[in-house]
Amino acid sequence: MDALILSRMQFAANITFHILFPTISIALGWLLLFFRLRWLKTRTGADPAAAQGWLDAYRFWTKVFALTFALGVVSGITMSFQFGTNWPGFMERVGNIAGPLLGYEVLTAFFLEAGFLGIMLFGHGRVSERVHLMASFFVAFGTTLSAFWIIALNSWMQTPAGYEVIAGTYHVKSWVEVIFNPSFPYRFTHVLLASALTCAFLLTGLSAWQVLRGVGQRSAPRVMRVGLTLAAFAIPLQIIAGDAHGLNTLEHQPQKVAAMEGVWETERGAPLLLFAIPDNAQRMNHFEVKVPKLASLILTHDIDGEIKGLNEFEGRHPPPLPIFFAFRIMVGVGMLMLATSWAGWWLYRRAGWRTAALPRALLWLFAGMTFSGWVATVAGWYVTEIGRQPFIVYGLVRTADVVTQNPPGMIGATLALYVTLYLALIAAYVSVLKYMAEKPEEVLAVEAAERAGTPVGAATSPVMPAGNAA
Repeated sequence: MDALILSRMQFAANITFHILFPTISIALGWLLLFFRLRWLKTRTGADPAAAQGWLDAYRFWTKVFALTFALGVVSGITMSFQFGTNWPGFMERVGNIAGPLLGYEVLTAFFLEAGFLGIMLFGHGRVSERVHLMASFFVAFGTTLSAFWIIALNSWMQTPAGYEVIAGTYHVKSWVEVIFNPSFPYRFTHVLLASALTCAFLLTGLSAWQVLRGVGQRSAPRVMRVGLTLAAFAIPLQIIAGDAHGLNTLEHQPQKVAAMEGVWETERGAPLLLFAIPDNAQRMNHFEVKVPKLASLILTHDIDGEIKGLNEFEGRHPPPLPIFFAFRIMVGVGMLMLATSWAGWWLYRRAGWRTAALPRALLWLFAGMTFSGWVATVAGWYVTEIGRQPFIVYGLVRTADVVTQNPPGMIGATLALYVTLYLALIAAYVSVLKYMAEKPEEVLAVEAAERAGTPVGAATSPVMPAGNAA
């Protein structure tokens, strides 16, 4: 493999690993704020158990947020290095646009998220409730603002606007047009809802695991209810947002839509392919299973709507095979999320919000779908990024024109090291979450001991109540 393919593989490995963590932290920041508000509202009420449950949820999931944020920052920095090591021509050509947007994101992440996260983690009981609540808000706002800048840059690379070319270099003509380019509103909404769904199933899955293990009785039922409710409301919104995003993509990147649907020849009333194997060499599909006219109806809202085929974009369209299957994985997981969240919410409500009345098979289903949001997010991201090829800035700058001149062997060696490290970190992250979920009292007892100045070892006894650890 040459430097181009290896560099693309390396960046794909980095972005695949990195996107897992912001996808959780964006929504989790706002959920932490919600948990904190619920605790403040119930702490003076007639039900102290409810108040303690919300406080336990806030403290436990703040630890999860901190772990997730740390891995997101580390992987993000590594990814940014690759603009220089693997894609030097990209920054030479469009650095005047990409550089400031990346800079704004870094400033946002470090000044808002990292700064106020310290207060969230160590400020309980040391600062006023107003200051602590403000810190929770700024962390949540910072995660969303960081996503805003990154999606603005990525959207501009998909649908560039507001630029001018001077001596082969791209300069900003209008920052408003650069940031709020034609696809930005759709992509930003899509990402926020994807984060909400990923986080909702993470909350539901870990809470279900705690119920199955017989731990976290104070907080798990409440967190599960929040997760299921969020998922049940977010998935229909994501379907609506995805439809609007598809219409926008059909207008600005028709070859991407053609690859998603496996359409080779321009046609009206195009069928929806439930299954096929696109063959780029023969420019046809094998083993088609299709529903007549449904693709045109979904994509254009007209049963006889026209969809341009890949043959109209000879040499200017992405490889259809990975996009075709990645899109169906994303949609398939989304439909499973819809069925699970709606059925689960209805059964939980019917059980009077009592986890003991839920079928264990349902709890195992929730636990099994803990990281389903990751699968859908990564599949959707592959559709977006591979679908832009062969351009790195759609229609303007080809990927092959900005790749590094480093030897392929060097890129391949670092790719192997990256993948090995990332697999180890993913395994460590999941194992730590499992440990925390199975021993929440110990996790909370350690935090209470740290706040009270008690030696940590004295707080880790499994029989010591978290609230009395000091």
